[in-house]
Amino acid sequence: MIRIRKSDERGLGRESWLESRHTFSFSTYQDPRHMGFRQLRVINEDRVAAGGGFPLHAHRDMEIFSFVISGALEHQDDLGNRERIGPGELQMFSAGTGIHHSEYNPSPSEEVHFFQVWIFPERDGLPPRYEKKSFDLDRPGLQLIASPQGEEGSALIHQNVRVYFGNLPAGEETQVILAPGLHLWLQLVDGHLSLNDENLDAGDGAAVSEEGVLRLRSQDLARFFLFDLS
Repeated sequence: MIRIRKSDERGLGRESWLESRHTFSFSTYQDPRHMGFRQLRVINEDRVAAGGGFPLHAHRDMEIFSFVISGALEHQDDLGNRERIGPGELQMFSAGTGIHHSEYNPSPSEEVHFFQVWIFPERDGLPPRYEKKSFDLDRPGLQLIASPQGEEGSALIHQNVRVYFGNLPAGEETQVILAPGLHLWLQLVDGHLSLNDENLDAGDGAAVSEEGVLRLRSQDLARFFLFDLS
């Protein structure tokens, strides 16, 4: 079963400095039909104007990462971390018992385009932690960017979830085998992609269950996130 979440059906948060597309219910956008998928709670696609950003705010009991597509994002938190995150870089933190952080665009002229993802942790009350990892946006195939053991240079996530960043050149095809009980969410960043008999455009998402084999074929260069969920 493949269920498509079309880009233009997502929620929209807009400020003078922000355009945020919400795949699932978030902030003032609330839809009981779209409260998350499996362990996934939030997928926000954010575009922040030069000089704009999110002031210091709190999180707890959630695994949260931001992944930059273009531009730069500056992160600061009350654990003492302050880092600039550029294209292909991921910042991951376990909010755990509580963390305060801010994110803003330090550029005087360039927009930053990034995705922020929230995933329920394996348990509440974890100690807060932070890490940063770098990946190659142009490397063909699937790169593991987050996993429970931090294998293959990925970020550590406290949940039975593996997150991949995919880059599929025009006309190429790959297959993903779904073991029994495995579910996937695919979020297309850009390009056009077919999943078995379904077509996705930039910004579309897809929940995949009980498919056995998922065939991905790009019509042009397609980049996407693939979430391997139990």
